[in-house]
Amino acid sequence: MGNRISYLQFHKNLLPFGIFSIKDILKIYPDFDSRRLNEWKEKNYLSKLIKGWYIFNDISINENSLYQASNSLRSPSYISLESALSFYHLIPEQAFIVTAVTTLKTMEYKTAKGNFSYKKIRQNLFFGYTIIPQPKGRPVLMAELEKALLDYLYLNPKINNPNALASLRLNKEILKSLDFKKMEIYLQKFDNKALQNRYKLLKQLIV
Repeated sequence: MGNRISYLQFHKNLLPFGIFSIKDILKIYPDFDSRRLNEWKEKNYLSKLIKGWYIFNDISINENSLYQASNSLRSPSYISLESALSFYHLIPEQAFIVTAVTTLKTMEYKTAKGNFSYKKIRQNLFFGYTIIPQPKGRPVLMAELEKALLDYLYLNPKINNPNALASLRLNKEILKSLDFKKMEIYLQKFDNKALQNRYKLLKQLIV
């Protein structure tokens, strides 16, 4: 069956995944011959992202599809840092690379469809994200605004003075909407004195 499957059948069954892995294929076609992927790749039907992960070339590449890809290519992970801050309009749009945090080691992927960056955080800091359903493909794991900002300050130690913080061009109106009670609860979980100092700088910027 793996050899006889038509591309149209394959496309119909795998399209709901958005991007898909070899494991996804084998759930549907247990005896699938992976050489078919090379054949369809040569015909420009699909593209390989990284080892074991593929995407159909007729899928629109936009923020949502890139976020889905980011979550999938390195799991567990959730969108955070610059990408999440841009998503919430706290910083000017950053479209060059999709940024995320993970409990796995820090990693970057450059793919045919986009570039992805992952920063490692401790297991106990993997929280503060929401699951956003998508009309097509997998749901997106996105940091809450407050957690994305704390993740960013935590992983960027050079943001340690008013000028460095001002250089981020944070949207003052969005800053005023932050849930500071939530942030301070989250801040305690980081248990990091340097981050506490950066958080104080942030509150001073708002005042």
